[in-house]
Amino acid sequence: MRSPSPSAVPRIGRGWYLAAVLSAVLALGMCLLGWRQTELADRIGADPVRVEGTITQLSGGTATYSSVSYQAGGQQHAAADLQLPPDAKVGDAICLEHAATDAGAVRLCDQKYPQAAGIRLAQISVPVALLICAVCVLRIRRHFRSPAVRSAQAVLSTVALATEALAEGMPAITHGKRSRRRRRSGRRALR
Repeated sequence: MRSPSPSAVPRIGRGWYLAAVLSAVLALGMCLLGWRQTELADRIGADPVRVEGTITQLSGGTATYSSVSYQAGGQQHAAADLQLPPDAKVGDAICLEHAATDAGAVRLCDQKYPQAAGIRLAQISVPVALLICAVCVLRIRRHFRSPAVRSAQAVLSTVALATEALAEGMPAITHGKRSRRRRRSGRRALR
């Protein structure tokens, strides 16, 4: 049986590798986002301090977030992207809870997480990204287990070993002796 030439071996597209890496990075990033929100919620829940804040900005479409200013520990703080009630207006007073050890960790009084949208995003995107990554990895593994690829890998490894032997002066062919042929180089011009 003849081995297929390296050019006849079906190649797996780079898109599978790219999709596997990007989905793994997405899953890791969303896990970190969810972990951060959970950590902030635990910090606030351990020792919550209630303060009254004032809504300074409402979210209005893309790239604008809601903003609330509040006083904590004698200093003015601002919190962005909190999930405000739908009937909220600029200048309204709103109840906030912040951690006693960190005034920057803040959430609305009736909510568990500072940014609940981040938790929902992580809960949805992490399983989807891991599923995409698993499908890509299985596809890549299945490709490398196919008989055509294995025989082509054997041919390519033989070619690679032969190339390495050529680079070392082919000791297997010349029985360890170097060729007596002179190399053409700039040394002739010096004589």
